Amino acid sequence: MEKSRDSILKKAFESAQNYEKKCTGCAQTTIAGIFDALGIENDDVFRSASGLADGLGLTGDGACGALVGGAMVIGYLFGREKKDFSDVMKPMTSYILTKKLLDQFVTKYGACRCYDIQKSLMGRSFNLYNPAELKQATEYGMIDHCSKVVGTSATFATEIILDEMDRQKDKKNSSPEDFSKKR
Repeated sequence: MEKSRDSILKKAFESAQNYEKKCTGCAQTTIAGIFDALGIENDDVFRSASGLADGLGLTGDGACGALVGGAMVIGYLFGREKKDFSDVMKPMTSYILTKKLLDQFVTKYGACRCYDIQKSLMGRSFNLYNPAELKQATEYGMIDHCSKVVGTSATFATEIILDEMDRQKDKKNSSPEDFSKKR
């Protein structure tokens, strides 16, 4: 029996949020939540997100890892393969879908840069390499704030993925299960 769209989206949010609270690492926890919701497993994609937490390498200076994790899954499912590397149009679907994710994310959080999101949610940003600031981040509820961002990003990305799967299903008359079998 096929899961309902709402239950898939709920699972993406809850899994990602719970992973962030327990394990941290916003890019990986977003990927894990999306994978759980869609029934996908790929340790290479998951592992490749290891250094992307807190705006790249815990610096806060890059894009939010939750956003990047969602974009990674979109690229994994709809991106260009090495055999098509010279075809500059091949990744267009992943570009368009990732732009949708970015637009939704920025509409919700006002930015995509980790430090800016921290300031918006907690009133300031934190240097997580500094033990005193790491402690302050915990006191400010960073885990709770970030876990909601992760859950939201996982939900946004999953919805975009489901929409594209439906579009491709209508176009090719294939089933959504093809993605989990294919990958």
